[in-house]
Amino acid sequence: MGNRNNVTEFVLLGLTQDLEGQKFLFIPFLLIYIVTIVGNLLIMVTIMASQSLGSPMYFFLAYLSFIDATYSTVIAPKMIADLLYEKKTISFQACMTQVFLDHLFAGAEVILLVVMAYDRYVAICKPLHYLIIMNRRTCVLMLLGAWTGGFLHSLVQFLFIYQLPFCGPNVIDNFVCDMYPLLKLACTNTYLIGISMIANGGAICTAIFFILLVSYGIILYSLKTHSLDGKLKAFYTCASHITVVILFFVPCIFLYARPNTTFPIDKFMTVFLTFITPMLNPLIYTLRNAEIKNAMWKLWSKNMTLVDRELYCSCKI
Repeated sequence: MGNRNNVTEFVLLGLTQDLEGQKFLFIPFLLIYIVTIVGNLLIMVTIMASQSLGSPMYFFLAYLSFIDATYSTVIAPKMIADLLYEKKTISFQACMTQVFLDHLFAGAEVILLVVMAYDRYVAICKPLHYLIIMNRRTCVLMLLGAWTGGFLHSLVQFLFIYQLPFCGPNVIDNFVCDMYPLLKLACTNTYLIGISMIANGGAICTAIFFILLVSYGIILYSLKTHSLDGKLKAFYTCASHITVVILFFVPCIFLYARPNTTFPIDKFMTVFLTFITPMLNPLIYTLRNAEIKNAMWKLWSKNMTLVDRELYCSCKI
C-alpha cells in the first residue's frame, strides 16, 4: 500500500508531443465530440418522443446511443482539453476512475450488442412470437443484464489494476489511462495479471465477436423464405448492426486480446474506439432506417410548428 502512494499522478504524453500539432488537432476532435453527443442525443430524444418507435429494437438502440455518448464523454473532454497544454497530467484517483468507467460502458455495450443481435434473430426468424418473447419485462431484464455484466467486468479489471504497486515511473505514452500502459508502470511482475486481463477482456470479446458474426450469418440465411421487401428491410437492418459490431469489436480485440504489450498504433485504435465509433453509430443506424428518419422529420416539423405559433402569438400581442 505504501509503495503505491509514491505515485500520486500520471503524466500523459497524449496523441503527439508537438504543441503545434496538438493545437491543430483541437478543433477536429472537438467537432467529432460535438457531433457524437448531438447525434446520439437526437436518436434518444426521437425514440422517446415517437410512438411509432416503440418496438424492442428501438428501445435497445436508445440505450446504445446513451452508452456511446457517455462512453465517449469518459475520455473525450479531458483529451480535448489536454491538446491545449504542453504538460498533461491525471491524478491517481482520476486515472483509476477513468479505467473503471471506460470498461463499465465498454462491457455494457458488448453485452447490449449481443442482446440486439438476439432481438433481430427473434424478429426475423420467429416474427409471430416476437412481441411475446421480447415483451417489456424481458427487454428491461436484458438491459439490466447488460449493465450488470459491464459492471462485473469493469470491477474485475479495476481491482487488478488498483491493487498494483506504483512506485517509480509515471509516464503513460497515451492520452488515456488504460490497463496495459499501467501494467508497464507497476513495480511488480504483472505477467499473470496480464493473462487474467486477457481472459476477462480480450478473449471474451473475441469469442462474442465471432458468435455475433455467425448469428447474423444465420439470420441472413433465413431471409430466403421472406418476400423481397421483407428481405431488403431485414438486410439493411442487419447490415447496420453488423457494421456497428465490426467497428466496435475489431479495435477492442486488437487492444485487449494480446499479451501485456503496447504498440504505437494503440493510440489510433483507442481514438477509433472512443471517438470515431460513437460518432458513426447514429449515422449508421439512421442512414438506411426510414422509420427513424421519418420520426426525426415529424419531430422536427412539430417543433417548428410550435415555434411558429409562439412567434405568431407574440407578434399579435
